[in-house]
Amino acid sequence: MYESYFNNKLTNALVYYVFLLLLLLISPFLFFCELVTILRSCFQPMENMTGKVVLITGASSGLGELMAYEYAKRGACLAIVAIKEPESRLEQVADKAREFGSPDVLFVFADVSEVNECRMFVDETIRRFGRLDHLVCNAGIGSLYSINIGVTKFAPVMDINFWGSVYPTHFAIPHLIRTNGKIVVNASCGGVLHPPKGGFYNASKAALISFYESLRFEVSPRVTITILTLGFIETNMITPKYSTSGVGVSLRKGFGTIHPTMGAESCAIAIVDGVCKGATSITEPRFIKVLFLIKFLFPGLHRFHMNIFSLGFSKELKGTYEN
Repeated sequence: MYESYFNNKLTNALVYYVFLLLLLLISPFLFFCELVTILRSCFQPMENMTGKVVLITGASSGLGELMAYEYAKRGACLAIVAIKEPESRLEQVADKAREFGSPDVLFVFADVSEVNECRMFVDETIRRFGRLDHLVCNAGIGSLYSINIGVTKFAPVMDINFWGSVYPTHFAIPHLIRTNGKIVVNASCGGVLHPPKGGFYNASKAALISFYESLRFEVSPRVTITILTLGFIETNMITPKYSTSGVGVSLRKGFGTIHPTMGAESCAIAIVDGVCKGATSITEPRFIKVLFLIKFLFPGLHRFHMNIFSLGFSKELKGTYEN
């Protein structure tokens, strides 16, 4: 029995290192192919959004708001959704989108974690515009936690981050199939890299990636799915202008000390450009892709990197939610 175990272990190790060596040998070729793909995308024709209909969740601030403006500049009609809160700016976002060139903007207050409300805002979009071309699942919340905090406190993270995308997708797919439309889902690099203090958030984003990677095989080629795996973008999640404690400041301390962040407007432009060119995945800032490669090929180096990352966090973190 021990001999068989030893032989299997030796075989597994041999196969792993042989394939790793082969991958390293062909990596220049893979790099060249990636470069060709990037250059080709520069000349890819852009989808004409004039008169098309885009539904965006989590549109009252941050990337959702900025993506709404980018679509408005391209002449798209908009249905924008956010939860109704005293500080909600959804109506102002609608007015500004019209100023940027959107022919018509519908704004709806709804909770994406409630299935019936998701059905409602998709139905309202169809009643208003008669079609749906892009569904942008952007609504989400972030949370940092200590393992000592009760786990049930973080149930809304999965409800909003995962089900808050799946529910509207379910109701939108029949309409998107008719228009050969697109689904854009904001899944975050946290779903791949699993940074410390973000276990529940990371799990919700990993679930999104898994779900939509599977779904794309069911709806292709009629519907294109674009998965966003973004790094740290200067929105209300990490910018002191919007956050004075908890998630914002802690992430800024932890991440900003070792990695650059990306401007939110630049990120929104990159996303909408990529989606309109038919991209199936978008990662910004670009260096995050290198971290993905390190994570899968060199897990020891990835753990070392995450240990450094965790040193930037405050030692007295409490679970916090922010839009």
